[in-house]
Amino acid sequence: MNRLELTQYLAEFLQVATYKDYAPNGLQVEGRNKIKTIVTGVTACQALIDRAIELNADALLVHHGFFWKGESDVITGMKYKRIKALINNGINLYGYHLPLDAHPMLGNNAELARALGIIDAEPIADSPQGLVWQGRLDEPMSVDDFSLHLSRVLGREALRLGESDRGISHLAWCSGGAQDYIDIAVELGLDAFISGEVSERTFHSAVEQDIHYFAAGHHATERFGIQALGEHLARKFDLDHHFVDITNPV
Repeated sequence: MNRLELTQYLAEFLQVATYKDYAPNGLQVEGRNKIKTIVTGVTACQALIDRAIELNADALLVHHGFFWKGESDVITGMKYKRIKALINNGINLYGYHLPLDAHPMLGNNAELARALGIIDAEPIADSPQGLVWQGRLDEPMSVDDFSLHLSRVLGREALRLGESDRGISHLAWCSGGAQDYIDIAVELGLDAFISGEVSERTFHSAVEQDIHYFAAGHHATERFGIQALGEHLARKFDLDHHFVDITNPV
């Protein structure tokens, strides 16, 4: 396929125009026109770009791309080196942030639920841009058992906050940095809330509102969506796909 076809398909498939985001969603750096080999990864860091070059990628698709609101507009230093490497090797860079978090089929939240075995998973209707999801476990679990399950699935130890002694059955989650959405789970009377990051205030919020909170890693909770997107594109358009997981403890 060509660059325009991929750009247009992803804009429609991920419903890019419906989201108010912190960075542009879609093609961020233009490369060669013909696309046969794609690489996916969470963040467009230098290590991922270098690996895409080694794999002769025509396009690199990420969840965390470039040009975030509030960052410097100049292309110097680290950003210059990254963009130069992409341009010199003809690699198209595509970034999809909130559209990939919220996608109902293969977004980060949908895929996280699938990985954890959460059933009846769905977006909470009045949450910001439908980014917070809720669902339930097929069988209730103790907080210790669920913490172990979460850590095993994500391959890192989840930080558990809160002092509640109740088990976990009905829970909410939002991948990435969404710790302040804990109040949405509280308002719904849920047992737990999962996100990627944590703030100092989150501890007090969990304790005082009698809810379990799990900080499971920003990177760890957002590996699933971009990988699923790459696999979807590979099947639909007969592309070669490589998911590259650059280790990140945060």
